[in-house]
Amino acid sequence: MKNSVQPLRVVCVGDSLTRGQVSVDYVKMLASRDIGGSVRFTNAGVNGDLAFNVLQRLDSVIDLQPHAVSVLIGTNDTNASLSEKNIRMMTRMKKLPKRPTIEWYRENLAAIVDRLAKDTSARIALLSLPVLGEELGSEPVRRSADYSAVVKEIARTRKVTYLPLHERQLGYLTAGGFAPGLRFRDGRVLSAGAATQHFVLRRSFDSIARRRGLQLTTDLIHQNTRGATMIADLIEQFLAQ
Repeated sequence: MKNSVQPLRVVCVGDSLTRGQVSVDYVKMLASRDIGGSVRFTNAGVNGDLAFNVLQRLDSVIDLQPHAVSVLIGTNDTNASLSEKNIRMMTRMKKLPKRPTIEWYRENLAAIVDRLAKDTSARIALLSLPVLGEELGSEPVRRSADYSAVVKEIARTRKVTYLPLHERQLGYLTAGGFAPGLRFRDGRVLSAGAATQHFVLRRSFDSIARRRGLQLTTDLIHQNTRGATMIADLIEQFLAQ
């Protein structure tokens, strides 16, 4: 995807996985690549966002009049669905007007695509979700597959590009037969611990992942270099189409 007159404006929309403060920054990774022509990436990730929160702040994305938009959102929606504790935490943190459910996620994600299609001329790509947790067959992994199926459904019905991140990560874990060193837990204990190691002890995200026996993440949610590279690769392929 090339533009010889002006830089190609690409906006990456998402949550903390996109923001890249507590997760390896795949947007920065993309910006460092030779994608062809002049490309200007804008990071539109906000920590903790659910699909509802992204919908509320779309004006700032539309104002950029991007040529292409990638959307990776739903990990916090999925996480909230796993327990009442997580629902309370997300509702309080993000000031949600109602209980987060998969049906509400579907409504908000569809509305995001509809608004982008209506108010921009951008090509739109929806990424399925990274695996939540790394224990194959566990409820968090199954739940992230359920929410990813919603992403695929909306991409099909709205006729936008679908990028199979979940399938790629699940395939990697399945082929490797990896047993994670940690099991998924509710709340923020694992993510807070990873943040402390990174910002206080100055450990890299990849070092934290290795110490915890993890393949794609630092804390079963946020991405290490391997996980972030899978995201960047899919978006680069989309832009090259």
